[in-house]
Amino acid sequence: MIQPPPPKREHANVTISPALQLFWFVLLFVGIFLAGNIIGLLISMGVYGQGVMTAIASQEFKSANVVNSLWIIQIAGTSLPILIAPIIFGWKIIKRPAEYLLTNTRFPLMLMLVVLCLMFISSPLIEWLSNINEKMVLPNFLSGVQKWMRDAEDQTRAAEEVMFNMPTTLSMIKNVLFVGLFTAIAEEFMFRGVIQTILLQWTKNKHVTVWITATLFSAFHMQFFGFLPRLFLGVIFGYFVVWSGSIWPAVWAHFINNSTAIVATWLFQHKKIGVNPDDEHVFNNALYISSLVVVLFLMFLYRYLGRKQPQILNGEELG
Repeated sequence: MIQPPPPKREHANVTISPALQLFWFVLLFVGIFLAGNIIGLLISMGVYGQGVMTAIASQEFKSANVVNSLWIIQIAGTSLPILIAPIIFGWKIIKRPAEYLLTNTRFPLMLMLVVLCLMFISSPLIEWLSNINEKMVLPNFLSGVQKWMRDAEDQTRAAEEVMFNMPTTLSMIKNVLFVGLFTAIAEEFMFRGVIQTILLQWTKNKHVTVWITATLFSAFHMQFFGFLPRLFLGVIFGYFVVWSGSIWPAVWAHFINNSTAIVATWLFQHKKIGVNPDDEHVFNNALYISSLVVVLFLMFLYRYLGRKQPQILNGEELG
């Protein structure tokens, strides 16, 4: 006797509205974020003493203990929550991890080569956006806000200088693996995975979704004078996902961006190159325009290759 096919199982939590999904995800992330920061602070004080917190607050970053504490707080309070929250949300709350983390690998591998070329060719364009951002001046009545933004930027830069002081090749490799790879996976799972998926369900418009997600991504970093270049990166990462249906091209792009900066910084610190990667006046106007033209061409090429093998996301064919 032929057995009838088993009844089709409906997706769990399919009735949760996008607004409620976003609310629960933000609540989950904030809870993990606060817990992670408390744990990071307790570990730092337990290992290095309470004085290390005073040194961090006063920006006395010369001690190795302070640098190690900064890394502990960064990992426990920011990096791990960014990774853990989307995984818990996809697996335990929505119970549809493949749809929200977008870990499928069914996309043309040629896209990864296009991403590689695009990320390097976009360097002049990113520099141009950085220069525009650096010249940003708020109205006089917001001068206090601008001073706060500049002070916060300077404090972040001072902390990053000591955290990314890489005296050995091993220290550079560690940063590539952690900041380059781990951070790329974590941030893409959270922004282009969960948040972009929720917003796509909400807006039903992939372009609006990509730009909103990119804006949130840039604002999240709290580096105001780097907002425009990070917004640009968030936009192209977002299109990499919606045009392929997979998170991995965006992770690859994010990894290239982060790791290139780390390796270039290490090379400059060891006097193997003469150009400071923080210098924002390496390219000229002709290269800015050329970069823009080629980036647009490569984006269209990426979209064309992605459409050759249509991907399905949230029941909608992407293209």
